[in-house]
Amino acid sequence: MRAIRIHPRDGVAVAIVDLQPQESISVGGETLILREAVPRGHKFALKDFSPGDEVLKYGYSIGRALEPISAGERVHVHNLKTGLSGLSEYEYRPNARAIESEPTRSFQGYRRKGGRAGVRNEVWILPISGCVNRTAETLARKAVDLPSGLDGVHAFPHPYGCSQLGDDHEYTRSILAALADHPNAGAVLLIGLGCENNQMSAFKELLREKGSYDEERMRFLVTQDVEDELVAGEELLKECIAYAAGFTRVEIPADELIVGLKCGGSDGFSGLTANPLLGAFSDKLVAQGGSTILTEVPEMFGAETILMNRARDEVVFGKIVDLINDFKRYFIKHDQTVYENPSPGNKDGGISTLEDKSLGCTQKGGDAPVADVIAYGEQVSTPGLNLLQGPGNDIVSLTALAAAGAQIVLFTTGRGNPLGGPVPTIKVASNGELAARKPHWIDFNAGDLVEKEACSLDSLAEELMERVLSCAAGTPARNEEHGYREIAIFKDGVIL
Repeated sequence: MRAIRIHPRDGVAVAIVDLQPQESISVGGETLILREAVPRGHKFALKDFSPGDEVLKYGYSIGRALEPISAGERVHVHNLKTGLSGLSEYEYRPNARAIESEPTRSFQGYRRKGGRAGVRNEVWILPISGCVNRTAETLARKAVDLPSGLDGVHAFPHPYGCSQLGDDHEYTRSILAALADHPNAGAVLLIGLGCENNQMSAFKELLREKGSYDEERMRFLVTQDVEDELVAGEELLKECIAYAAGFTRVEIPADELIVGLKCGGSDGFSGLTANPLLGAFSDKLVAQGGSTILTEVPEMFGAETILMNRARDEVVFGKIVDLINDFKRYFIKHDQTVYENPSPGNKDGGISTLEDKSLGCTQKGGDAPVADVIAYGEQVSTPGLNLLQGPGNDIVSLTALAAAGAQIVLFTTGRGNPLGGPVPTIKVASNGELAARKPHWIDFNAGDLVEKEACSLDSLAEELMERVLSCAAGTPARNEEHGYREIAIFKDGVIL
């Protein structure tokens, strides 16, 4: 296969390999002559377009022709423009299909007090303000000779918690409180300076309000209140390690898994291979009673009606409308166009408009009904496919997914990215070239879907399910093997 037409209505096809001028190419039983070179992952016209004509891919519009385009010509940013603008009004046209249930599998995980399941048994050190980042990192480095059964001690520095106001202050508090409650952490050491806006006493109250305050599992250190913060911190860290070491792996049903769905460094293959693969995986997990989370709201623009019409009821539909239009207002408030996307790397990889990117991106959510919409910093409470308020930025999204309760994140990429969040971040390559070139970044190759004729979406989704269950049982993801673990928190306001 040298090119693929994704949907019968499409007016473009995608090159699977580099195609040359005057090459004869057969797509869907029709043959045409290419008028110019088309790099792999890029599109070419299957028919003639006049200026203003809609161009369809995935069966939906990805924009309008800027100029006359002849069959066989490459279609990209030079002759295609977005059709998106500002706020929109939406009508609920439900067409969600039921996902048939599957037998629930299991994995060896950690049962926490209160009943939730973790896939790692780690100690997390969380600075409640950036003023004590170095203290947190120093304490984590000092944690050596760990007892058997403890998977590691990790610090998660960030620049916030001091001199923040309004929503930014609350974003920081909510994300840190959610991470402190994460079941992958057997114990947590929270460190503050003492004079920052995010006061430790108020943060403890927030934990109590959320029902996650736990004196057995959590230790607190205010560095201005002790003579030597490293000595005091080491003693508290020893207590955290001793508590976490008491947990052992037990059998846990897969319906307790929450898996985040993320893409970054996408290319023209992402919407053909890796993202549909995650969608098939998502449907499999939901069919077992588990949960998945789709975020990156700006990368839903142009494909949002697909998700809206899959809302399980009109209440969820209304939540999705608010999710989309609120994020558009965020762009407009800052005098930014809502369609300032895709990135330069996306364009190099063959993605031309935001609709092009979004229609590929949202495939990570599969076909399951949208069960709920959750706010930034909130946690999943409804099983099934959830939409999460958050931006497209990779590390901010990874952090938000972990804070929402994801024990594992599946991260698709066509260009490559070594990034990892606080939880195992399984990288799924959209093409075999990347998987072969960056094996220390990539955990799974979805490129086989177009590179091997015998490979089917369902069989590869089954392989990915096994990989996720293996990861849940302790097999490390590449980001864990190489120490790529960090967090970032959304900011939208003034710093004092």
